[in-house]
Amino acid sequence: MIRRIAAVAVLAGLAFAGLASPALAHNALVGSDPKDQASLDVGPQTVRLTFDQPVQDDAGANTVAVIGPSGDHWETAAPKVDSNVVSATVGALGPSGQYSVNWRVLSADGHPVQGTVKFTLAKAGNGTPTPPDVLAKFGGTGLQSGDSGGGIPTWVWIVGAAVLLVIGVVFAMRMGGKEDDA
Repeated sequence: MIRRIAAVAVLAGLAFAGLASPALAHNALVGSDPKDQASLDVGPQTVRLTFDQPVQDDAGANTVAVIGPSGDHWETAAPKVDSNVVSATVGALGPSGQYSVNWRVLSADGHPVQGTVKFTLAKAGNGTPTPPDVLAKFGGTGLQSGDSGGGIPTWVWIVGAAVLLVIGVVFAMRMGGKEDDA
């Protein structure tokens, strides 16, 4: 009986571990320009995000938002995808302070992933934020400062574990009633 329960537990564990396999295919950010936490005297004209595998280039699926210290947008066009590099044009920056590059891309496996790269503008520039009507033309209002997420929600893992546990218990109970003929 103990052998059967152990076998069921091992099988359930392997099945549950198999559910995590697709998550391994999500893209991961491996580099950025500017680098995360960089301090710059002059703002970048382009923000580049480099991923470990190609990013899908479906229309409207990828977003890069450059958010300034006061919450204004500074990106001036929709992001461009070139294999595993996503880039966005940035206007001349304005106030000094911390800027966030909030990104969301469509992974090679079809799942969206997102994150943030931050940099500090040490010297104020003379730029002005991108007007809302320009942002609306290319959908540049999607990611605000502080957006987070991506990946599989925790509740999915909990439900999956509970279902596997129930299946394992039912299987063990059905097998427990049968006697070995050996």
